[in-house]
Amino acid sequence: MEAKHNKSKEALKISGDWSQQADTLKDNYPKLTDSDLKFERGREDDLIKRMELRLHKKREEIINIIKKVQPATV
Repeated sequence: MEAKHNKSKEALKISGDWSQQADTLKDNYPKLTDSDLKFERGREDDLIKRMELRLHKKREEIINIIKKVQPATV
């Protein structure tokens, strides 16, 4: 049970050019606004919460959406 709880609070680390990623997200999800995608280091949870509200999706789904537009790491 605790493992599931930890997964639901999975941390998200934003890497790369966020403005480029935000543009891709807006292309893929036209409902998202610049305000929804405002990002400040250390405030990833705020970004996730805004996207959850706008897209009506769960945290895990939002994290996966963001990870798909992140640059590949080697």
